[in-house]
Amino acid sequence: MTINFIRHGKTAGNLEKRYIGRTDEPLCEAGIAELKGIAYPDCDIVVSSPMRRCLMTAELIYPTKRIVTYGELRECDFGDFEGKNHSELSGNEAYRKWLDNGGLSAFPNGEDSSDFRARCVNGFLKAAANNKTVNTISFVVHGGTIMSILAEFAVPRKQFYDFLTENGHGYLTEFDGEKIEVTGKI
Repeated sequence: MTINFIRHGKTAGNLEKRYIGRTDEPLCEAGIAELKGIAYPDCDIVVSSPMRRCLMTAELIYPTKRIVTYGELRECDFGDFEGKNHSELSGNEAYRKWLDNGGLSAFPNGEDSSDFRARCVNGFLKAAANNKTVNTISFVVHGGTIMSILAEFAVPRKQFYDFLTENGHGYLTEFDGEKIEVTGKI
């Protein structure tokens, strides 16, 4: 099965490099304009996070395709870091500890990193199983969601942050039910 992983377009929070997880921001004008300048691969069905930024992206890229949402594919809840950027958090002791841990520990008053990854992987597997009769699925989701799924299934194995991708971009892949081969980038 061919799977395209596409990170949603830019939001105002993305432009300001803020941690935007549970905040349901729409795309900003710059994000919409950027999406219109990128060539996206065709697909049979679109799987999306239910967050506005993903749904808006999916509707812009694939206006005639059926879009199915999965709540498990939402971005991580950044807890106390939500809506803030690096400079605003630079004096925060909890933030320094999180950075010292490689950005892989639980967010204070937010979601645990391992729980988030497991949720994304489960959502991916559910969506793939529910759509196993189609040839190509485009997942229009969040950067953290893409990183979680590819860190779990991509071969050769890479770390979570190795799969970071810019807004509106992503990965072309093949999924055999057990592993994902990255065949290109969007």
